[in-house]
Amino acid sequence: MHASDRSATSSDVYDYAVIRVVPRVERGEFVNVGVLLSCAAREYLHARIEVDEARLLALDPALDLDAVRRHLEAIARICAGGAGAGPIGQLPQRARFHWLVARRSSIIQTSPVHSGRCGDPAAAIAHLFERMVRVPPPAG
Repeated sequence: MHASDRSATSSDVYDYAVIRVVPRVERGEFVNVGVLLSCAAREYLHARIEVDEARLLALDPALDLDAVRRHLEAIARICAGGAGAGPIGQLPQRARFHWLVARRSSIIQTSPVHSGRCGDPAAAIAHLFERMVRVPPPAG
């Protein structure tokens, strides 16, 4: 069955990881900047990213924000796949997801992978993004 043939009410398993920027790896402090979500049954691999420059610069005023943006843009290109995403972009979707979430010791890292169920991966990534990346408004 092709992903487009599935019922809108069905529930499929997805995997996700939070994308983090760790300005000074030796300190271990980070800011969540995005969510990476893969749903094989829906042939869905997407990253939603938003950089809060003020929060990053609070951790490291000398952080090269242009370099951070370039690395984060590469994640989005790899999710999309194709020739513009380099050799990793040529891999199957699940292989690209696993490559993106592999542990690394750099300023761009991901959380451990978590799983969930959804009928709409786009809605799931939007919900996770609001919950895990966006700063909640002040109470009151």
